[in-house]
Amino acid sequence: MKNNITMRDIADKLGVSSVTVSKALNDKDGVSDELKQKIKVLAEEMGYRYNALAKSMKEGLSYNIGVIIPERFAGMDHQSFYLNVYQSITRVLESHEYYGILHILNSKDEKQLQLPRIYHEKKVDGFIILGQISKEYIEKIESIELPKVFLDFYDEHADIDSVVTDNFNGAYEMTNYLIQNGHREIGYVGNLYSTSSIQDRFLGYYKSLLEHNLKLNETYILDDRDEHGSYIDIKIPDQMPTAFVCNCDQVAHNLIQKLTKLGINVPDDCSVVSFDNDVYATITSPGLTTVEVDIEEMASHAVNFILAKIKDETKSFGRVLVKGKIVYRNSVKKIG
Repeated sequence: MKNNITMRDIADKLGVSSVTVSKALNDKDGVSDELKQKIKVLAEEMGYRYNALAKSMKEGLSYNIGVIIPERFAGMDHQSFYLNVYQSITRVLESHEYYGILHILNSKDEKQLQLPRIYHEKKVDGFIILGQISKEYIEKIESIELPKVFLDFYDEHADIDSVVTDNFNGAYEMTNYLIQNGHREIGYVGNLYSTSSIQDRFLGYYKSLLEHNLKLNETYILDDRDEHGSYIDIKIPDQMPTAFVCNCDQVAHNLIQKLTKLGINVPDDCSVVSFDNDVYATITSPGLTTVEVDIEEMASHAVNFILAKIKDETKSFGRVLVKGKIVYRNSVKKIG
């Protein structure tokens, strides 16, 4: 096979002009969708590679997207979920001939409102911010002229598009499931002041209690992390509920470890449900009944939004919810 395949080679193969091939490969108008697809497929088969540097200089784009993850979500405490999301983002970006540049936002830079060097050095065409950042840093991000999308959180005061899983309905359905299994004393594990996701999951849990005329017992609301986002030792109440809704699988894993040390068996003595369906859902014993987050769909929406905004800065998508589904395992016992 010829090493340096050109647009002329592709054009000759199909009996069209090089201009037509260029328009098709760059998604320009003037070529039918059918012919565009035919040209792209042939280009792939022939091993054609874009000259990324030339393309970048010509169009004034870097073909890179910065993915910002706050340091507290990138450490061992949260690595599983956010690493999976980042990998999904990069896969979707690559399908659009873009690259994802990961920037871990350390707590000092976040506090001092320092933007990433990749922004100042004009190395990216936009930002996807993955994981809740402070209100002050949100305002800083709002001030930059590049397109940006929030992923896995939102802020009511920010006029920035966001993609989040349907936290409210996921936790609502999960709590309903516990109630259907006879549970009436149900706790919630999560720092309500930490992230929009934890708050929305709590509100879904609370709505289910209200609909079933069950009173919220504040002693059943347990903190899982401190104000910096680091996990803390979960304090178990003296009067135990029969079930807990945890804001994520890793917190459920931590809770079950704590309960086991106290001689409390899951699910015989206490049922536990959670959110994410990441690796902690299956390494925990028993396996966790949890809400599966559709990471691929969330990543796809975020990438499509940011690329559309690069092409047209007036594009706006608002807040998009991605529905999850319950995965049933062995962490719930039917009672009553």
